[in-house]
Amino acid sequence: MTTNQSILLAGASGVLGRHITKALTDAGHHVTGLGRGTGNGVRADLMDRDALLRAVDGRHFDTVVHAATALRKAPLRHRDMYATDALRTEGTAHLVEAARVTGARRFVAESMIFGYGYGDHGDQIVTEDVPFGPPGATAQLERHIAAMRTKERLTFEAEGLEGIALRFGLFYGPGGTDGIVSMLRKRQLPVTDDRGRVLPWIDLVDAARAVVAAVERGRPGEAYNIADRTPLGFAAHVRAVAARFGLPAPMTVPRWVMRPMSYAHTMTGASMRVSSAKAERELGWTPAHPSSQDGLAALEDLAA
Repeated sequence: MTTNQSILLAGASGVLGRHITKALTDAGHHVTGLGRGTGNGVRADLMDRDALLRAVDGRHFDTVVHAATALRKAPLRHRDMYATDALRTEGTAHLVEAARVTGARRFVAESMIFGYGYGDHGDQIVTEDVPFGPPGATAQLERHIAAMRTKERLTFEAEGLEGIALRFGLFYGPGGTDGIVSMLRKRQLPVTDDRGRVLPWIDLVDAARAVVAAVERGRPGEAYNIADRTPLGFAAHVRAVAARFGLPAPMTVPRWVMRPMSYAHTMTGASMRVSSAKAERELGWTPAHPSSQDGLAALEDLAA
């Protein structure tokens, strides 16, 4: 599974999807986008099974990549994740069925590190051997984690398909940092003290390169953590964005102020140190930017 593959990419018009399209094309593959927009080669809604199967009828693809999301901006409340939760469950089931119809051999799914749980993992180094999809601490968190758990299960158990999952850190980079910059300019992005909490980050270009590596060299039935080598607290990351772009530093507020923004409150209270050694070893992938500060500096240079 190397070059010149015909690839169906669900979510091609999204921020990550656009980077994946470029990376796959640069690597010599032919990419067809799947989505509801007019720019997609296959126009269909993943949530509409019958319409999706009609749209792919008679088409052939070697690999299907699932990078579809319902998010158009950062989720603040738990309900902001519900549509994406549905895409991870029903949408994935429909896409797996469509992949079989097209004769695809490989299925690569976008997953994420919060599938290990949203809490504080302390100094533990989270590898792929850590159980994925533990019960959520609340009904809302269980709803999100169950969706991630189901998406990976459908990926790995898809009969006749080589399923691979990529567990990404938090995205930043071209097209992904714009929202933070905009909110900082408007003084609309308060932060809370990290208090030693850190999260894994990944530049969008590096993430797209990992998808290419999984398409070409990933082992069937395996999950890979995809993050840079320098975990950083959410507040520290936002402050780094402000500093790089010459914007006012975000206001620091007590954590209780964030409670009405229930999902953001949960996410910023999490802490996790993730190892991507398996991806580096088996996929031959390494992050071009070992830290988000490095990546932000490159982004600033690009913007200049």
